[in-house]
Amino acid sequence: QVQLVESGGGLVQAGDSLRLSCAASGRTFSGYAMGWFRQAPGKEREFVAAITYSGYSTTYADSVKGRFTISRDNAKNTVYLQMNSLKPEDTAVYYCAGIRGYFSTSASGYNYWGQGTQVTVSS
Repeated sequence: QVQLVESGGGLVQAGDSLRLSCAASGRTFSGYAMGWFRQAPGKEREFVAAITYSGYSTTYADSVKGRFTISRDNAKNTVYLQMNSLKPEDTAVYYCAGIRGYFSTSASGYNYWGQGTQVTVSS
């Protein structure tokens, strides 16, 4: 079992930046690709970004490409999501998730999920 705990959310203004963290514990982090998803009120959970275990490969949703950066520090069992130039439409609960092997852009492929952290961007 892998436990994931997100942190770093908050209330910011449009154009500001935030860095989300996702700390993993429990079973080894080794071999797990990680993803970030978000869910706004009344909407389905959507893919944001993902990274392979090595960190060499990443992928992003078109809506965040060029503004968000996913990274990881395997020595700290932590994944990050640097969010720049935030927009009101980025407002959502952000979840990190773990998947054994290669990453996926589909939420259904992930085995482990954190509890989420709220990000609110005011205009």
